[in-house]
Amino acid sequence: MSAPATTVEDAITAALATVDDPEIRRPITELGMVRDVMLRPDGVAAIGILLTVAGCPLKDKLRSDITRAVGAVAGVTAVEIDFGVMTPEQRKNLQTSLRGDVQEPVIPFAQPGSRTRVYAVASGKGGVGKSSVTVNLAASLAARGLSVGVVDADIYGHSVPRMLGADGRPTQVESMIMPPSSHGVKVISIGMFTPGNTAVVWRGPMLHRALQQFLADVYWGDLDVLLLDLPPGTGDVAISLAQLLPSAEILVVTTPQAAAAEVAERAGSIALQTHQRIVGVVENMSWLELPTGEKMEIFGAGGGQTVADSLSRLVGAKVPLLGQIPLDTRLREAGDSGQPLVLATPDAPAAVALSAVADRLAQRRESLVGKPLGLKPAGR
Repeated sequence: MSAPATTVEDAITAALATVDDPEIRRPITELGMVRDVMLRPDGVAAIGILLTVAGCPLKDKLRSDITRAVGAVAGVTAVEIDFGVMTPEQRKNLQTSLRGDVQEPVIPFAQPGSRTRVYAVASGKGGVGKSSVTVNLAASLAARGLSVGVVDADIYGHSVPRMLGADGRPTQVESMIMPPSSHGVKVISIGMFTPGNTAVVWRGPMLHRALQQFLADVYWGDLDVLLLDLPPGTGDVAISLAQLLPSAEILVVTTPQAAAAEVAERAGSIALQTHQRIVGVVENMSWLELPTGEKMEIFGAGGGQTVADSLSRLVGAKVPLLGQIPLDTRLREAGDSGQPLVLATPDAPAAVALSAVADRLAQRRESLVGKPLGLKPAGR
């Protein structure tokens, strides 16, 4: 004898509770997105779903996830979904449930109760592979089960979305910005708000405000780790970061070349003025492994250790050389294709070295789950 319809409807509701909103990463039942559930006599489950915004870019994924979950319920012969859109009042209620009801934008990672590890990836000059290191560390940390976000703070030379394969666009719910996600990493970049490959021509105050919005207006959820890909050098963004996130730890990327090491020291030494901790140094492009097994040191040798030793003397504390990343054309190819090397070819020497650095950074702090953050970002 088949189960009563009410029992099947309860099972449908339970199945819907297993479906997360693709952007917010919370069950759609908790977010007030399920408008109604009805089981027709022929076994068709008719479900009304309220999207946060019209033209939701992940509507198809939501449809697929709901159909899969509800279609597995015994007694359901088919699934029909009617999509609607939340009213302004419903969106406001959603924002309040997620971020509280305070009047000023707040950067959650700068609050005393935050347990998110914030790493600012810096370099003295461009072309040392800072973004490649950032993207692969983020993907490697996410693969360990950590909740990871990346801010592409290199406003002029943004490249993180391409390298992570994050081709989605942020959506806005009231004054919250929902960041797209790729390979389990949430990411935000100015490139997501500019048409095509348009150049960004901004002065210091605009850069500061952009970084502030990325940190306060974006709904990051409960992050274990936040990585910021900084512009090279010691300019406006580095100064703004120190003001907005004084607890951020600096990760310096350099190459073995003496000239690159000298400017990397300057990038790291800004921590003396901002009183930020330097977590360590990563030496990229350390050598090229030849078919014979020999290592050709194309850019010289010792630059990473030199930077680590120099910064140790400057700050009066041990600054370790966290890793040396060999040259590998697959690292570049993986970045161009949006598939981080640590995921695409995890046994490649460069991937192994990057994963080892991620191991040293993957220190969990107490989770933020259940802790009120009291956030309400400013409108864009």
